[in-house]
Amino acid sequence: MAGGVLLLGAAALAFGRREAGTETDNRVTVALAPPIKDRIWANPRAATRPIVVLDAGHGGHDPGAISVSGEAREKELTLTLARELRDELVKRGRVRVAMTRDSDSYLTLEDRSAVARRLNASLFLSLHMDSAPNPLARGATVYSLSDVASDAESERLAALQNRGRGEGEAATDPVDALLSELAVRSQMTESADLAARLVRKTAGQIELRPEPHRFAAFHVLRSAGGAAVLFEAGYLSNAEDEAMLRSPEARAKIVLALAQAIEADVAARASR
Repeated sequence: MAGGVLLLGAAALAFGRREAGTETDNRVTVALAPPIKDRIWANPRAATRPIVVLDAGHGGHDPGAISVSGEAREKELTLTLARELRDELVKRGRVRVAMTRDSDSYLTLEDRSAVARRLNASLFLSLHMDSAPNPLARGATVYSLSDVASDAESERLAALQNRGRGEGEAATDPVDALLSELAVRSQMTESADLAARLVRKTAGQIELRPEPHRFAAFHVLRSAGGAAVLFEAGYLSNAEDEAMLRSPEARAKIVLALAQAIEADVAARASR
């Protein structure tokens, strides 16, 4: 295969014949989509460092939550936060960074988690902002993967986030199913450890919800194939949180806390 064209012989396809003198040309050309190339941002001294994938939630035709003022949309703020966190991590030089999106584009859950799998990422962080009917609800929450939700609200959020995902084929071989289950259990432990670090680093830096570490069966976290958490940075339905999330100075505190937690988690697992 060369130049994005696949050549198939007559044994595979019995059509598309062309007469060329006395010889028969049994070829048909099929245009292929260009290969996926994931961009990686890195400080020159971090050439061999682990890769962290930042997932800016929503995008494209999916705006996510709308702020209480009506002036901000989740998809824009998550992308801004992801870019700021990427730049901070690159500056610090302890990890390399990839992003699921760096523009206003829509991605499926599978598209997002596939980036982490392709790059064999050390860590996957999905960034979101919350919304609730209660305008007084505020604070950040960290979600990790679990088959059983920590509470009814977490279960509802996971169901909302999981909408529209494609259903993969279930493992039919008993050995494959057992190995897959063991891998997921390990992934849950690693994700819970990462969530605990995020809570510790953000405590005192930003407003956290009561019991800020929660868990549920988020498809995008399970499919990432490694340590993965979903971080809800605050409530766009709360005026104070909206002002905080729209402030570059306030976001800088979130970015620093997240960067420190990411680096601590990657270093801890690398030393095992």
